[in-house]
Amino acid sequence: MRFIVVKRRMIILAVLTAVVLALAVTGVYYTGAAAIYDNVSPKKVPIYSVETDEKAVALTFDAAWGADKTLGILETLEQKDACATFFLVSFWAEKYEDELKTLAASDRIEIGTHSATHPYMSKLSKSQIELELSTSKSLIERISGRKIDLFRPPYGDYSDSLLNVAKEQGLYTIQWDVDSLDWKGISKEQIASRIVSKCRNGSIVLMHNDGKHTLEALPSIIDGLRAKGFTFKTVGDLIYKDNYTIDHTGRQSRS
Repeated sequence: MRFIVVKRRMIILAVLTAVVLALAVTGVYYTGAAAIYDNVSPKKVPIYSVETDEKAVALTFDAAWGADKTLGILETLEQKDACATFFLVSFWAEKYEDELKTLAASDRIEIGTHSATHPYMSKLSKSQIELELSTSKSLIERISGRKIDLFRPPYGDYSDSLLNVAKEQGLYTIQWDVDSLDWKGISKEQIASRIVSKCRNGSIVLMHNDGKHTLEALPSIIDGLRAKGFTFKTVGDLIYKDNYTIDHTGRQSRS
């Protein structure tokens, strides 16, 4: 009986040894929660937020569909001595050319592209991505008279190919770490509460120019963040343009 037990233990030990060797070869290690593939290159990540000692945040608005609240947002920002970055789809910029020119005339506003046709960019070929970015950038620059160097992917959808093409075209790809959820039609109180409670140093806040209650919430957002000691910057002034790294969460830091 003892011989059988010893033999069984030897078999088990041999199997475990084989498994460990196999994992070593493939570069897979079990951590108790997930498998880590050491031989796979890390995925590229856009900028979601910025590591900074400064108590500053960036308010952003995506514009793809309506425009009836856009100038009201601008007026509120000017009244409250705040600033923001607008990411525009080029068909919006073309349709609402007057609104875009008004935004561009304000020193409170920074402008970036949000693509040409608002597609899921990760599903496009490289040539299609190049066309989306180059045409939208060119059109917005022509109407606004501003140089465009910021880009936000529609739906927050991206790929390594997209990030590479954006970089080739001189664009910084920007996401967000605070989602207002204004696109869900939640109340102005809920929007303001979410943003004020979730912001930290270097946060980038996602809102939409046509959100049902976004304009109503904006004064409370600005006042609430100021009460917590935050100041406001455009995305371009918040992020680092060179000598930086981005970790797996999208947090940008000085390198």
